[in-house]
Amino acid sequence: MACSAATTAAASFMASNPTRALFPSSSSSQILTIPRSFSGLRQPLRSARVPRSLSFSRGSHSRRSFVVKASGDAPLVGNKAPDFEAEAVFDQEFITVKLSEYIGKKYVILFFYPLDFTFVCPTEITAFSDRHAEFEKLNTEILGVSIDSVFSHLAWVQTDRKSGGLGDLNYPLISDVTKSISKSFGVLIPDQGIALRGLFIIDKEGVIQHSTINNLAIGRSVDETMRTLQALQYVQENPDEVCPAGWKPGEKSMKPDPKLSKEYFAAI
Repeated sequence: MACSAATTAAASFMASNPTRALFPSSSSSQILTIPRSFSGLRQPLRSARVPRSLSFSRGSHSRRSFVVKASGDAPLVGNKAPDFEAEAVFDQEFITVKLSEYIGKKYVILFFYPLDFTFVCPTEITAFSDRHAEFEKLNTEILGVSIDSVFSHLAWVQTDRKSGGLGDLNYPLISDVTKSISKSFGVLIPDQGIALRGLFIIDKEGVIQHSTINNLAIGRSVDETMRTLQALQYVQENPDEVCPAGWKPGEKSMKPDPKLSKEYFAAI
């Protein structure tokens, strides 16, 4: 009975306070509110250690490889993505998501956003959901992450889009209440306790091949994410070629060679 009453009270609080996320503590409940400035200004961060990248052999290619193998320091691109296991909301249910379970199976678009029930965030989240089928055709899963609780995620999903909600989504929203995921990917703003708009493309080997990090007021482009993913998959399938600026599927690529590259430049 006590558990049922507590659950009912919590649900009532979330319904009447949709812009706040509830976090339990040992003494009393703490409430996280949207930073007044929402500017993302912060002190410079020290470089953090991150897991070292997987080792790949060059095979029999005599030509120089253009694949970066990072040393283990920031930036994360070229390193193996930090693994995590966390609760998430999907199809209005609570599930567990573990990043390493996608290794060897799918590419992953992992993106962070600041807070539930905010402004730019729902435009990005719903835009990715509306294009989910296109990413699925490219054997890619999308994962959204914020520092909100799964209860806040669920309340937002259950809110209609015309009221600033998300409605049903085609991919999971992950809860990072400990902020450990945001910190491991280098997007946490320590003095505000929320994440910048970081986006990472992780290949099937679990290696981060692309990242973008926007400040809080700047939304991201689904089109550019799609284009970058397609370019990544192309060069992985064609290791002796590289993609020039703005490359899209069907357009001419380039040979990373002083002589052979002239074929591309002569054609443009």
